Amino acid sequence: MAKAKTIYSCTECGATSPKWQGQCPGCNDWNTLVETVAEKPVSNSRFESLAPTARLQNLSQIEARETERIPTGIGEFDRALGGGLVPGGVVLIGGDPGIGKSTLLLQALSHLAAEHKVLYVSGEESGEQVALRARRLALDTRELCLMAEINLERILATLQAERPQVAVIDSIQTLWSDQLSSAPGSVAQVRECAAQLTRLAKQSGITVILVGHVTKEGALAGPRVLEHIVDTVLYFEGDTHSSFRLVRAFKNRFGAVNELGVFAMTETGLKGVSNPSALFLSQHGQDVPGSCVMVTQEGTRPLLVEIQALVDASHGNPRRLTVGLDAQRLAMLLAVLHRHAGIVCFDQDVFVNAVGGVKITEPAADLAVLLSISSSLKNKPLPSKLIVFGEVGLAGEIRPAPRGQERLKEAAKLGFTRALIPEANRPKQPIPGMQVIAVKRVEEAVDRVRELD
Repeated sequence: MAKAKTIYSCTECGATSPKWQGQCPGCNDWNTLVETVAEKPVSNSRFESLAPTARLQNLSQIEARETERIPTGIGEFDRALGGGLVPGGVVLIGGDPGIGKSTLLLQALSHLAAEHKVLYVSGEESGEQVALRARRLALDTRELCLMAEINLERILATLQAERPQVAVIDSIQTLWSDQLSSAPGSVAQVRECAAQLTRLAKQSGITVILVGHVTKEGALAGPRVLEHIVDTVLYFEGDTHSSFRLVRAFKNRFGAVNELGVFAMTETGLKGVSNPSALFLSQHGQDVPGSCVMVTQEGTRPLLVEIQALVDASHGNPRRLTVGLDAQRLAMLLAVLHRHAGIVCFDQDVFVNAVGGVKITEPAADLAVLLSISSSLKNKPLPSKLIVFGEVGLAGEIRPAPRGQERLKEAAKLGFTRALIPEANRPKQPIPGMQVIAVKRVEEAVDRVRELD
């Protein structure tokens, strides 16, 4: 029997190569080529247009209608989606094993089933296992249809025949098409199955939610083209040993990116957290050195997060460690602190942590990081009821953060009475109960904090 012809496919971009090489010729990533079976060309008759017509149209003459979203019944999930599910939209949700992806989607479908026709396609668990989970979560599943299947053609036929409004595919890595000879989970199978489901969603108006596996690095498994095909990409964040989960939108064609949904894992499933700022603030009995509260903006939601720093004498090479913040940015901020504020940390170990497991990517955390480091080094707490935000430049200037007014209002709502902010963010109208201290440079910020003591 003739040996099957093999090629090497990139797990990041899906590019192929006839032989193995260290660097992918498509995306230039290293060590991403894996050996797969060469697939035969797929008949063009299966690839139909996504649009209802292929004739040439003038863009100004196309009638654009605002589609009404479908609320899932879970407020924090709707927030991450941008307001709810969109008919014909394709959502990809990924996360570590056991973090709660299937639980959240089963809860959402049980709510949707009361008014909409829904379908749950399970490729990883049997019907009995899904039923046991639903019973454990005390969900009403009388109107929820389940299909335990991994063959793509059978799933597509069922979707076309039943026409549900919302369908969940759990998970995309388990599906396989009989048009391809490679194993389920391979680059070709994942790409083809996702493309076929997306095509059906656009043609029929069915909302499709795909569950995706993640790699050891936390990225979605499969080719990067998978994220380009879908409309929305959501990631589950959080430690499986913690009871809190974060659902973050990294891509959304129908809403704002970086929206954040906050959940608490309970015995009856995932519950939305109405006041997430309370999760990210430690409850100290008294003011402690190295602690500074900042306001970060996650999508349209301002969140109060406590930044903690520990500066200790180094016994060898000084270490720089961050949790939830950018380690490279910490090294830059320490240099700025030395040059412009005269605070030396070159012989100190510096550890910085964002409380609650939240990941802060915006530069508005710079000023809070610097002040928490200064507080820990001097072993002197910052003034109580103080919130801080602002970006720090290499020249020592403090740059404004977007939506400063909303950040200040959120802090005032939670009882903070003083705010150290960039000069450009000074509010035009005074905020009741809030003393605003606007600064332009790092050394000025350090001096003003010392005066508040």
